[in-house]
Amino acid sequence: MQYLFHKLIALDQNILTVILITLFFTSEQLLQTPHKFSKRGGHFINNLPFIVIITALFYVLTIYIVASIQWLNDHHVGLFYFFYVPYAIKVVVGVGCFDLTSYWLHRISHKIPLLWRLHRVHHSDTSMDSSTYFRGHPVESINFAIGNVVAAAFFGLDINILTLYFVILIPVQILEHANIEFPQSIDRIFGKVFTTPNLHKIHHHQYQYYTDSNFADIFILWDRLFGTYKYVPVKEITYGLQEFDDNKKQTFWYLLISPFKNIERVKKLKESSLHAVTKNNNLLTGVGVNEKNI
Repeated sequence: MQYLFHKLIALDQNILTVILITLFFTSEQLLQTPHKFSKRGGHFINNLPFIVIITALFYVLTIYIVASIQWLNDHHVGLFYFFYVPYAIKVVVGVGCFDLTSYWLHRISHKIPLLWRLHRVHHSDTSMDSSTYFRGHPVESINFAIGNVVAAAFFGLDINILTLYFVILIPVQILEHANIEFPQSIDRIFGKVFTTPNLHKIHHHQYQYYTDSNFADIFILWDRLFGTYKYVPVKEITYGLQEFDDNKKQTFWYLLISPFKNIERVKKLKESSLHAVTKNNNLLTGVGVNEKNI
């Protein structure tokens, strides 16, 4: 078990990411998809600058994160330093702690206007696929880097646990954004605890009722515990944000400067779309047609 742990944390995360993006983007062209989008190549090219910038920024932020967490560990800062816990248990619980911290930071990013200006870049994608995983404002990466250090400081976690968390998180998040059709049985079997691709896609719904739900990255358990879990069939989701529903607003440069623009948030679907979604899924009561089994 220890051998496997060291092998996992030794993985080059950027190489892993490139392999996964290639695999899933190719799969999206070959497999049945819940949403049919045109100009897939152009969409990928538009997201490519985000991939390059986020990857480069990752190396810089890694220096800060490693140095900060090492200092915290050297000074025994955090809850786990107050009592003995077998390291194997600390690793498992630690992954959950990082994910719980990410849940709250993600949820706050939807509530605080300044943070939302950055985070809406990720939500702006009206034709979501695996490349959407990278579509985020570079400045927001700094927020989540600080969040990881705060989690390490509060719980007393080391860099190896954070590395393992990312090794799990990267393929999970790319899969969550992939435009691939997954059976609802996956949601019924795993969706009580884990964030399945179908459940995460609900978070990208254009209707804010659903946008402000399913915040968890790995464990949907956090949303179930804290009352932010929602469900609607994937094929009935309209992706993106209405205020970005324009080809000019989907370009890399516009998205990069968009946090500095005063763009009013549209909280409701267009009347025709809202009527259709309400009729099919009983939105007024918060219960989707198939939710009772999920």
